[in-house]
Amino acid sequence: MVVQPMNLMYSFFIGVFVLLVVICIALRFKGNESLKFSNASLITTDFKAFQTNYLMVYYIVMAADWLQGPYVYALYKDYGFEKEDIAILFIGGFLSSMVFGTVVGSLADKYGRKLLCVGFGIFYSISCLTKLKNNFGILLLGRILSGIATSLLFSSFDSWMIAEHNSKGFAPELLSHTFSLATFGNAVVAIAAGIVASIVADTFGYVAPFMVSLVLLIVATLIVQSSWKENYGNSSIDVKDTFWNAVNDMRKDVKIPLLGFIQSLFEAAMYTFVFMWTPALEAGIDREVPLPFGVIFACFMVSIMIGSSFFSFLLNQGKSLQQIASTLLWVAMFSLLVPVLTTNVYLTTASFLVFEICCGLYFPCMGTLKAKYIPEQTRAAIMNFFRVPLNFFVVVVLVKVGDLSNSIVFVMCCAWLLIGIFLLSIFNAKVAKDQPPIIAVDRLPVTTH
Repeated sequence: MVVQPMNLMYSFFIGVFVLLVVICIALRFKGNESLKFSNASLITTDFKAFQTNYLMVYYIVMAADWLQGPYVYALYKDYGFEKEDIAILFIGGFLSSMVFGTVVGSLADKYGRKLLCVGFGIFYSISCLTKLKNNFGILLLGRILSGIATSLLFSSFDSWMIAEHNSKGFAPELLSHTFSLATFGNAVVAIAAGIVASIVADTFGYVAPFMVSLVLLIVATLIVQSSWKENYGNSSIDVKDTFWNAVNDMRKDVKIPLLGFIQSLFEAAMYTFVFMWTPALEAGIDREVPLPFGVIFACFMVSIMIGSSFFSFLLNQGKSLQQIASTLLWVAMFSLLVPVLTTNVYLTTASFLVFEICCGLYFPCMGTLKAKYIPEQTRAAIMNFFRVPLNFFVVVVLVKVGDLSNSIVFVMCCAWLLIGIFLLSIFNAKVAKDQPPIIAVDRLPVTTH
């Protein structure tokens, strides 16, 4: 009697996956067609070579990251650790990212973004090696190193790419193209990495995905070391001054901290969602009927790809970054309100897919906004500052998640997004105030050329 509903559930999610793939292909085709008539003429051979090199490294390091995700908890459990010990290990990683994040950004601006990208590869590689030893202290050290590596992954790579893009004189609007491809490709890589991780884990054990990840990290680090040029924020001042310059930049331009807090709030909701989607879906089904988690994860990743493709489409339709950001925050908030109101697995699934589409829109949109408004000299330091409140929010949820119902956790996520919407409205008002007045077209002098 269990087989039939399980088949129905599996068939449902397979059908959803196929539908999402069709939508994704259609949107990507439409976006590419629009590109031919918009900024395609700006894509030179040099830009394509630069973009390909960066994206190749980005995809490899993200694949290394995705390979580890599904089996961190499983490995710790296989080593015999209790749930409370595993929670401490996870919290150690988030606290590490929160504490060291404020420092590594300044180090990148002072000593070079390429150097810190290489440092990311080294720290994360050592973290992978710690997984070979069933020892709590060594595993905790690995989580601390992975926390530092995470701060570097989500600041130094973007900072290097933006600085190099600008130094080579490429058109600013092409940054959104690179960010869109990065988000789209990251989702593809996540699906592939999940499949590979599952195969090697089933064949060689739970530590195997970490060893595959180690190989990819070494490859990426060698490519960065051999093919990337170094770039800096301001290498003539010490790290302490870089830190305080970043603080002063945020004090002088309120748009910077506004962007930073919007990032912290959205990503806190996103990382909380990563912990909560499984229990939220399980709440709406018979516990004896297992959900096809691999297929659901693939659906989420294709939804992110749809969001990335939709971002390119919206830009080509003339929508501003602020308009896109405002819409995605509102939609994301309402999508996470659904599991507060119902446990129906189909409605909840639909809302989660919408939220993942918003994530696909968010990353290229926020990446382009940060590239536009965060100063070059202190970019890495500022980008890391706002991983502090992000990690704080996630740690609070991790510590209290056992005492909170699913509904309460999702209400918290909705509240964070609502605050983000409020901050974005202030940001948009500041942008409008800082822009020079537009001269009416009918008052422009008539010219013959």
